[in-house]
Amino acid sequence: MRVSREVAEENRKRVVETAGRLFRQHGYDGIGVATLMKAAGLTQGGFYKQFEDKSALAAEATEAALAENRKMWEDVIAASDAAPGEAIASWYLSPSHVDTTAEGCCFAALAAEAPRQGEKVQSIFREALEASLQLLTGPDRDREEAMRQLSTMVGALVLARAAGPDALAKEFLDAARPKS
Repeated sequence: MRVSREVAEENRKRVVETAGRLFRQHGYDGIGVATLMKAAGLTQGGFYKQFEDKSALAAEATEAALAENRKMWEDVIAASDAAPGEAIASWYLSPSHVDTTAEGCCFAALAAEAPRQGEKVQSIFREALEASLQLLTGPDRDREEAMRQLSTMVGALVLARAAGPDALAKEFLDAARPKS
């Protein structure tokens, strides 16, 4: 049975969103096409009508998830009276962010795997990193300072997740907060 163009587009969007969450949760190689499609409520056969292969989906899902992350950062900045770096750090370095890997930061969840996914995914990460640095850099901050903050926050989140529900996780988050 053929589906309408609108349904096909909705299905594709659902697969991309599902893949973005599952890749962040399990890694690119930690989830197969069959499991991914089942989680999206679709059949495995439908995958190959939508995507050339898993690497094409990885690139598209990564791009969508990183755009979602950027939107979260923009919303956090807009809702705060604090400087952008402080506003983002307050949200980013929170226990709730540690606990939400599937919906959380793609840098912390997938950056270490990006080189193994090829140039397309690396290019998408590069663009997202530049965009994030622009959000952290303001009239009173230089690029190096923004890079230091981004590196510290991502590293702290990764290590807090690795430590698990322990006081050490909180120590990593607290240590990464900008000092006034």
